[in-house]
Amino acid sequence: MPKTSARLLALLSLLQARRDWPGALLAERLDVSPRTVRRDIDRLRELGYPIAAIKGPEGGYRLAPGADLPPLLFDDEQAVALAVALQSAVASGAGIEEAAMRALTTVRQVMPARLRRRVDALRITAVGTSRPGPPVETDVLTAISAAIHAREVLRFDYATTSRATESGARGPARRTQPHHLVVRGGHWYLIAWDLDRDDWRIFRADRIAPRIPTGPRFSPRELPGRDVAHFVISRFRGSDDSGDWPCRGEVILGLPAMAVAPFASDGIVEELGPGRCRLVLGSWSWPSLAAALGAFDADIDVIGPRELRDACALLARRYADAARNGAAR
Repeated sequence: MPKTSARLLALLSLLQARRDWPGALLAERLDVSPRTVRRDIDRLRELGYPIAAIKGPEGGYRLAPGADLPPLLFDDEQAVALAVALQSAVASGAGIEEAAMRALTTVRQVMPARLRRRVDALRITAVGTSRPGPPVETDVLTAISAAIHAREVLRFDYATTSRATESGARGPARRTQPHHLVVRGGHWYLIAWDLDRDDWRIFRADRIAPRIPTGPRFSPRELPGRDVAHFVISRFRGSDDSGDWPCRGEVILGLPAMAVAPFASDGIVEELGPGRCRLVLGSWSWPSLAAALGAFDADIDVIGPRELRDACALLARRYADAARNGAAR
């Protein structure tokens, strides 16, 4: 017979797997007596799990909604799916950004190392925000992210439409060197070098069906213009000129991408690691761009250009003068 703690976890997992469980079936699954099941149910209730008894010939149990949220038990795929969903939630503009950040931190802390590596390999770049687009399976996002992280050739079937993905009607298989996973306007996109077409392409992630295993490793190419933001904007505009703003700068912020993306407007946000992200943002003037960056209330490392550094210095002097003048009154 398993130890009590292991048996309680197994019982909780079974109760979460289906709505109703006959007591005899639970006893059979756990290889214990019905009396032991009843005692374990009482222990779970003491821990805060709202387990209701079901009347009937066989009797049974049901995990019901409660007033408080008790601890939950997730399998590997559920845990990864939850982490991906939390990363995506902050770009939805639904006002749950802070809560999603705290939840993701909590989930990541208790993950085993093998799952934490899978989640940390998921680097999402957000290009503006909008309403959610077609759903993308977690396994697809994980496979794409893993190939980007490992710098391995990604082979996949590509459907011409989202509905073609569901029906199985697909275009020719693609061989790519994956570069970035991007969120733009509520849609997920893969930026990759197409080996068969010898050119850069942008693929809708909801139309991708990865082929496993991945291909050989490769040395990453440089995107045209060496800037993800300029590349994405120009491709979607059907132009090689991405000059949408007179002034555009690049910085590293001391915040996670999920905290920045909802407020980045049409900027590009790229995750760099825990608590850091790269932001490419444009404005009508350098001082206005510097002021917009200050609104994030975080440490700022200006990558360039020099005009943005000068504008930050200008604002620093102005704010310092304002503070001195105000204190003198």
